[in-house]
Amino acid sequence: MERLWAPWRMRYVTGAAKSDGCIFCEKWKSDADDENLILFRGEECFAILNLFPYNNGHLMIVPIRHVADVTDLTASEQAEMFRLMGRMVGVLRATMSPQGFNIGINLGRAAGAGIADHLHLHVVPRWNGDTNFMPVLGDTRVISEALEETYQKLKAVLSPES
Repeated sequence: MERLWAPWRMRYVTGAAKSDGCIFCEKWKSDADDENLILFRGEECFAILNLFPYNNGHLMIVPIRHVADVTDLTASEQAEMFRLMGRMVGVLRATMSPQGFNIGINLGRAAGAGIADHLHLHVVPRWNGDTNFMPVLGDTRVISEALEETYQKLKAVLSPES
């Protein structure tokens, strides 16, 4: 029998990664972008890698302001969120050559939001054949690259002009 070694997932499984406060607000207030996997800081939104990704390169666009619903976003927050989403799609294409993307927002726990009180938009790169028996039979997703490596790849391409 083969073994899949993913010790980083234990923090997710046991809930040890959960914070008492808002994880997005805490990461924004910190200046440790590399440690927090923050790729880009905008005026009203920021881009951050998902600590527990669905696929390599899975990132999120998050408004800086603590807001739970799209109807609570200002017009400028909406615009920056969408512009930053487009920019991150371009960076992911340049670094990882995905064949498609899943892009979306889960509003509320019933819709699958793991962090329901701070809105965030998921950008998930996809490749033909990137799903296999692991999620179906083993309830496990295989992520083939360390988050730090993905972060460094994306950060290297993400220049102020890109």
